Amino acid sequence: MDGPLSSDSGGAHVLADDPTNPGHDPQPVQDGHMALDLHHVVDGPADAPAVLFGPSLGTDLHLFDAQVAALSDRFRCVRFDLPGHGDSAPVTGDLTIADLGRGALAAADAAGVADFHYVGVSIGGAIGQWLGVHGGERVRSIAVLATAARFPNPDSWPQRAATVRADGTAAMVGSRTGTWYVESWAQRDPAGEQRLLDMLRASDDESYAACCAAIGAFDIRAELGEVSVPALAVAGADDPATPPSSLHEIADAIPGARYAEVADSAHLLNYERPDEVNALLTEHLTARS
Repeated sequence: MDGPLSSDSGGAHVLADDPTNPGHDPQPVQDGHMALDLHHVVDGPADAPAVLFGPSLGTDLHLFDAQVAALSDRFRCVRFDLPGHGDSAPVTGDLTIADLGRGALAAADAAGVADFHYVGVSIGGAIGQWLGVHGGERVRSIAVLATAARFPNPDSWPQRAATVRADGTAAMVGSRTGTWYVESWAQRDPAGEQRLLDMLRASDDESYAACCAAIGAFDIRAELGEVSVPALAVAGADDPATPPSSLHEIADAIPGARYAEVADSAHLLNYERPDEVNALLTEHLTARS
């Protein structure tokens, strides 16, 4: 695809940034923060309420294909790739969730979106919590899936980063069954499983490790009471990485937040159970747009 594409027609699919550096040099640090230029795409009518989507570690923006298919007739859907994932440039060094939150805001700016609803999974859900606290009037609501205010076993993340730096993201592939998705789903949809694992293998090793540092250091528990926008916290009933108790903690801490749980699903519940998740998101977003 050569150059940025744009269209004023409803339901247009837009490549919203124009990578002029095909070598993807690492992204710079400015004012002590990683200045992230995240690849993103836009779907949906230009005059519709916007929804910004943040994916899980080891995946790319296609994690939300089913959500965009269900929502882009009435919402302007903006999806971004994490650093070194999908078509975003890689990073070196460690990241913070604040770095990623600022990158998400910059992606919204580049897409011409002033204010938005936010939907995020796992680390994308951590970004959503940060935006709920720090995003101000730009954030209309948040829906956070399979995430935590403080991720379980935070001391495990430096070891995961070291493993990936030594052996690559392919070293993570064998542990995804039962964590990212339940085994019965993989048996029903082997092609879907393969797409997820291909996303993981394609992720840049150093950038994956940088995101591990962000997850391990993240702790927003003391600030969640400051979130004043409508919030939905959704758990996968069989998620061992961020179990239902993690999502209950978020919903209990945010004033007026709603908790929901999706049966027979693990960490990437929106990919495993798109119909159930789409119904929850449609209700949440429509009531607040």
